[in-house]
Order: sequence, then C-alpha cells, then structure tokens
Amino acid sequence: METLMSRASATELVEPAPRGQVLARILSTGLRAPDHGKLRPWRWVVIDGPGMEDFATLAVRAHAARDPEARGAELDRTRAKALRAPMAILIGGRILSNHKIPEIEQVMSVAAGAMNLLNALHAEGFGGVWITGAYTADPAIAAGVGFEPPERLFGVLFVGTPEDGFRAPPRPELDPFVRHWPPHRAPAGGLSD
Repeated sequence: METLMSRASATELVEPAPRGQVLARILSTGLRAPDHGKLRPWRWVVIDGPGMEDFATLAVRAHAARDPEARGAELDRTRAKALRAPMAILIGGRILSNHKIPEIEQVMSVAAGAMNLLNALHAEGFGGVWITGAYTADPAIAAGVGFEPPERLFGVLFVGTPEDGFRAPPRPELDPFVRHWPPHRAPAGGLSD
C-alpha cells in the first residue's frame, strides 16, 4: 500500500527505462483496468531508443503545420519536450461510438489502464509523467504513430528513472475530498482520525 501512497509524477527522467520482461509486466497491468462490456479499449504504443528521435521529429512537424509562424527556439522547445525521457508510452483507446457501453466508460477504462501503468512503473522503481496537450489535440500526431479511427490518442507517458531519485510529495489531507452520505452517518471527526 505504501508504494501506491508514494507515487507521484516524475518529470526529470533518464536511463534506464524498463525493457524486456519488466516492460511487458508493466504493460500487462494496464490490461487489468475495469472494462465494462469487455471491449478491451486499451491501445499502447511504445517508443524507445532511436524511435524517440522520430517521435520528436513528428512532434516538430505537427507543430510547424499547426503554426506556420513557429520558428527556431519554439520548435527546439517542442523537440526537447518530446525527448524529455528515454521512452514514451502513448496512451490510446479504441472508443466505439453508439455502443451500449457509453463512450465515457470506455475512456475511463483507458485512463484507469494508464494509471495502472504509472503505478506499475513506480512499483518497479521507474518514474513517469502523463502529458496531454498538443500531443492529444493534434490528429497528425495520432495518425503519425498509427492510431486510426475509432482509435484516439489520450496522452503520452514519458518514462525513465527519476534523475535525482524519487521524492514522495506530502500527502493531502483526505477529508476535503471525501463526503459521507447521508451526512448524519458520517464518522465523528472525519476519516483522518
């Protein structure tokens, strides 16, 4: 339980990243997410090694197409952000419209799978950070890494080993985030006691 309670995003990531059977075990945890209807919506794309340079080139080209005024330093920042870690796991989902399982449940299954990946990375001694933004908003990036409708790109997990070791942030107090209903049945003093 302490492993789950200490997980946090790690933004400064270096080698090593998980590979081989360790990576396979981590990716398998994503397939244990809740899956109403057994639709199996998860789609992971792993980018590693020289593929990270290709991903950075794709990100720069997509940025330049989106914003023809972008030049030099701005595109260099886009490249640097795409190369912020030794590995990326793109989080995608095959989301079926007009299915008896609502789209929101399918998307939540993909998100739960991604959270399982982040927890597994941490449990194995690695770090990760989930980034969305331009990566998910630009269809050129999704298409460039092979997502085809009805598949969607929901984010990028940048993965590696935390550069300065791992420091668990302070935990927030639980009570501001939890309510009991009906209120008269709430534990006296809240949950923190």
